[in-house]
Amino acid sequence: MALLEVRHLKKTYTNRFGTNQVEALKDVTFSMEEGEYTAVMGESGSGKTTLLNLLASFDRPTSGDIILNGLPFRKIQDKDLAVYRRKNLGFVFQDFNLLDTLSVRDNIFLPLVLAGEKTEEMKKRLSPLVKVLRISDLLDKFPYEISGGQKQRTAIARALITEPKLILADEPTGALDSRASYELLHMFEQINQAGQTILMVTHSTTAASHAKRVLFIKDGTVYHQIYRGDKSRDEMFRKISETLTVMASGGKEYA
Repeated sequence: MALLEVRHLKKTYTNRFGTNQVEALKDVTFSMEEGEYTAVMGESGSGKTTLLNLLASFDRPTSGDIILNGLPFRKIQDKDLAVYRRKNLGFVFQDFNLLDTLSVRDNIFLPLVLAGEKTEEMKKRLSPLVKVLRISDLLDKFPYEISGGQKQRTAIARALITEPKLILADEPTGALDSRASYELLHMFEQINQAGQTILMVTHSTTAASHAKRVLFIKDGTVYHQIYRGDKSRDEMFRKISETLTVMASGGKEYA
């Protein structure tokens, strides 16, 4: 059974007067196995951000199903969604979403604190994470005292400390320079190799070329997908670039 199943997902937005409708997603279907690393790409307005919001359970679809680890989102009551997110989903945002009033350590601990986890368990989970992410010496600093790359590594630690089923990353390299981006993508690969399932929305061809699969969204549907297989990163980069060029030129869907 797939870890994540997305079945005929549709999302239509209606203005408050009910006179205008925008179909952000028309019919999106795909699945992810445990341990996959998938990037989602598409032009602005293609529906990829809407898809991410639905997968994050921040919004409800108009129709269709999202099933994570065998549980359909539609069966989760609104009052239980926050707890469900904390237990099953980890989030990495472009703008980090760290609290400047909390230390790096306390930012990482925050989802466990909200879940009522014991201090000893929090410390136990923290130790291996900060070593892998190379932020052991930053734990007593505050977000305004560290670099963008260090902030993003802190955000990754916060996402991983809950031991989520799925990491959702929204443009994780968008606010980073080239060196910090490279380090982050290398860490994502290491985290994925350790078994973590990752879905990343990105505009960056370089970022997407690190994934094992790339889904292309156009006009609210899945336009095409590329599997890495035995391709090198350079070959993956070229394939992604070619697909984006065809999409931008209004080319027909791939067979």
